[in-house]
Amino acid sequence: MFACIYMPNFPVAAVFRAEPELRAQAMAIFEGKPPLEKVFAVNESAGRMGIAPGMTKAQAELCSELTLRPRSLLQESAAHAALLDCAQSFSPCVEDAAAGTAILDLAGMESLFGTPLEIACEVFRRAADLGLDANVALAANPDAAVLAARGISGVTVIPPGKEGESLGSLPVEVLFVEGDEKKEDGQKKSDVLPATLERWGIRNLHALAALPEVALSERLGQEGLRMQQLARGAASRTLVPVEEPVVFEEAVELDYSIVLLEPLAFLLNRLLEQICARLASRALNTQELRLTLELQNLTGTDPESDTVGIPSESDAVENSDQSSTQHFVSGRQSKFCRTLRLPLPMLDPKLFLKLLQLDLNAHPPGAPITKIHLAAEPARPRPGQGGLFLPPSPEPEKLELTLARIAGLVGEARVGSLELLDTHRAEAFRMKRFVPEAISAARENILAEEKSPVAALRMFRPPLRASVTLENGEPVCVVCAKKKEAQGSVVWKAGPWRSSGDWWEREAWARDEWDIALQNADGTVLYRLVHDLLGGGWYVEGTYD
Repeated sequence: MFACIYMPNFPVAAVFRAEPELRAQAMAIFEGKPPLEKVFAVNESAGRMGIAPGMTKAQAELCSELTLRPRSLLQESAAHAALLDCAQSFSPCVEDAAAGTAILDLAGMESLFGTPLEIACEVFRRAADLGLDANVALAANPDAAVLAARGISGVTVIPPGKEGESLGSLPVEVLFVEGDEKKEDGQKKSDVLPATLERWGIRNLHALAALPEVALSERLGQEGLRMQQLARGAASRTLVPVEEPVVFEEAVELDYSIVLLEPLAFLLNRLLEQICARLASRALNTQELRLTLELQNLTGTDPESDTVGIPSESDAVENSDQSSTQHFVSGRQSKFCRTLRLPLPMLDPKLFLKLLQLDLNAHPPGAPITKIHLAAEPARPRPGQGGLFLPPSPEPEKLELTLARIAGLVGEARVGSLELLDTHRAEAFRMKRFVPEAISAARENILAEEKSPVAALRMFRPPLRASVTLENGEPVCVVCAKKKEAQGSVVWKAGPWRSSGDWWEREAWARDEWDIALQNADGTVLYRLVHDLLGGGWYVEGTYD
């Protein structure tokens, strides 16, 4: 069995998916350059008012109850991608037949989804969940399913062997739906054949299927025979599978630029819900979101003439030295990009919206926004099973939101976990993104192992500056003004241990370390004494417990 998902009046359906509130209104879509804009497509309500494709925009504007929208190829591309996601959530073999049309191979799907009627109803329901106004038809061959979906609204299931009988009442226009032909001469054939069949008095597929094959071939050639096979429901072919998308994208073009973050958040919420619905239909999560905002050109320079130098704000840590850069755009900077990287795969549109709001509050675009583009990298969902004897940990979604709020208060460079650098420099580290790590087997068994006693060094931060008396290059007396206990005569010492590094950079360092025992009123205490060889200073760095 094969299934076809078909979206009638596809340009209008794409707008309805992006703006669901327009479904109850009369709407027309126009295209072209001013002042030659013409109506391209209308919905049923607009058609009843007398609005028809081909009318000029000025003529359509005379109807006060009509809502006009420009044709958006971005919205149509996003709607078609959502249609393919819906189809691929049921079958791995999906053909991208035309704009607004997808064909599924349902071989072996009965054991997963039930009877053909149950499969068709489930496909129809999932398409509706994705905001798609579609017809669904099932048949024994793909072309019969396509014709049934084009001509019959709702859900249709054609039993095997009943294709010709089920398709016979459909008008011949279902064979010439716009977008079906992709060749250059396809439009010429779709204009000539309907006119010829109209002159012959052929109104439906039953009449076309009843014509003699030899006579039809003599007058219309192989194309006529192909049409007759389609009308009989006897055509058979192999599907051409479409590749799965690498990135899930949604975009919206704005008629008027927006400046405030509140209306931007409203649009982002809609895009996030659409992307999350598409990911959920494929049983996927996301671990990276990329937001691209096209900004209004404030200098009068044509941004298309020079597209070099698009700013990237993805990594605030790496670009912290450029934090004073202005975000107002010019002809060279017409896009504002932000990347939201998550520690674990997630699928929560409300969480994503809050994280984007916090990020945009900290990094505002700085210019009016004319277009919004949102992309999500798909990732497999994380396993949710935990150990019985592990301590409870916070939910990753709440933890990520808490870290984002803290970063908004203290700065992104001051939030995260420490990562030791591969160097001998004391306390050399950098901040990295906090990612919860699983407890390793060695850590679980560490309590069972017997450890030998070790001395712990308690660091002073910052190190305490000291005055040191030397004898033969070795410390014999230490005086520390900030800590009275860390001064006295040196009764024992070990060292020095010399280390140095980064001599090829401006932050070169070199130091000698001593372990010393000082005799004071409280007794003998062990300290770590450090001599900065480049600066010449002495410091008490810590004490041994």
